[in-house]
Amino acid sequence: MSAHVSAVCRTGFFQLRQMRTIRRSLTPDTIRALVQAFVSCRLDYCNSLLAGVADVHLRRLQSVQNAAVRLVSGARRHDHITPILATLHWLHERVTFKTSVLVWKCLHHVAPRYLVDLCVPTAATAGRRQSRSVVSGALMVPWTRTSTGQRSFAVYGPRTWNRLPPALQLTELSLSSFKRQLKTYLFQY
Repeated sequence: MSAHVSAVCRTGFFQLRQMRTIRRSLTPDTIRALVQAFVSCRLDYCNSLLAGVADVHLRRLQSVQNAAVRLVSGARRHDHITPILATLHWLHERVTFKTSVLVWKCLHHVAPRYLVDLCVPTAATAGRRQSRSVVSGALMVPWTRTSTGQRSFAVYGPRTWNRLPPALQLTELSLSSFKRQLKTYLFQY
């Protein structure tokens, strides 16, 4: 995982250095589009594999995103970056967002079948007795022994879903409204 994170950081910072040299020649919208095309897409590619990984790796990737925000916004190195991330609508919790959206798709049978089978509502496994987890829309989290098993989608996906507030776990939410409310929740979180 360390090699992957190092490669993403290396190419991200390289692209940002290249854009910094031509920044004055471009409009702010063009810079933002270039950063999205060359840096953000690299950060988002396969980032669901980073679920549950050590914070050291996530901080390195966050530093690339922070440098991209500084390039787009013109902020200085010591300026506080969180408000700028919020104004650009760039999430700090990108892995949580993508995992939650994927679980939503699984629960609505929009995802591939092999992923749908991993997201089992507790209502499907409960017997005659109604527990609070059945009523709340929680998912069953399988037990694993290893840290690699904890990072698998079968465990991390339901665990992420169960941490969401009950208002986001409603099945009648459309995908666009779920994404909007989830993004609002994660910005406050």
